[in-house]
Amino acid sequence: QVQLVESGGGLVQPGGSLRLSCTASGFTFTRSAMNWYRQAPGKERELVASITDAGTSTNYADSVKGRFTISRDNAKNTVYLQMNSLKPEDTAVYYCNTILVGSSWSLNNYWGQGTQVTVSS
Repeated sequence: QVQLVESGGGLVQPGGSLRLSCTASGFTFTRSAMNWYRQAPGKERELVASITDAGTSTNYADSVKGRFTISRDNAKNTVYLQMNSLKPEDTAVYYCNTILVGSSWSLNNYWGQGTQVTVSS
């Protein structure tokens, strides 16, 4: 059973920092690229950051470049999102995501339950 479990969200002041974690199980984590998405109420879910299976390449949304860092520890089956210099507009539910090939050769999206990040004074 594929499972992605996020943790680390909470309430933080503008300019503060949080580190989100996503622990994976049920698939070969070391062969899978991982992504962080976020979704605020009334807005579309957006891709925030992604990282390749070996962690050799990362990509970020323009809105978070220079502030967020995605990383992974394959020995722990965990991907992280370090968030610094947080802004109120970063407030959203953050989701861990991966795409896996199914038995029918289809591409299947898997999502964690999400963790709430609220940036407010």
